[in-house]
Amino acid sequence: MRAQALLPRYPVPALNLPLTNGERYVLGANPGEKFDLLVFYRGLHCPICAKYLLELERLAPEFASRGVQLVAISSDTEERGKAMAEKVSASGVKVAYGLSLRSAREWGLYISGSTGTTSIGIEEPERFSEPGVFIVRPDGTLHYGAVQTMPFARPQFQDLLAAIEFSINKNYPSRGEYTGEV
Repeated sequence: MRAQALLPRYPVPALNLPLTNGERYVLGANPGEKFDLLVFYRGLHCPICAKYLLELERLAPEFASRGVQLVAISSDTEERGKAMAEKVSASGVKVAYGLSLRSAREWGLYISGSTGTTSIGIEEPERFSEPGVFIVRPDGTLHYGAVQTMPFARPQFQDLLAAIEFSINKNYPSRGEYTGEV
């Protein structure tokens, strides 16, 4: 059973996860000045995720200069989360692990089952969440969200950076909030 989609301008589900640096990420406790960019990734087993997070790390200073905190999140174990953080040389991106599949579903993420060993020789977990990218305002409401059923064709960080800059400069509202009759 799939959860209902999150709505812009409404509160997102809570997050309280361990980080690979020994701290915790608690959504809303210490938000970015303008936004938190939450990047839910499949896990260490996914070579596309590693490439995606490498690009996010490369652009981390650009996001930071716009008041955006970056958090990459997976349901991986601590060991696998730390391995991914090391693989992408995470310093500007906080890497959280231990996301429960129940929480993933609350965020509207798709859940997949293992198909075995991936192309890079790492075993997939029995179950894991598929990718999602969310931009959350400091008040805990959703500004932007995208979820996927597969690791391919994700939102590009350069495009998100431009969208964030536009949103900040033009005070552009979160869109897609209408829930009335159609």
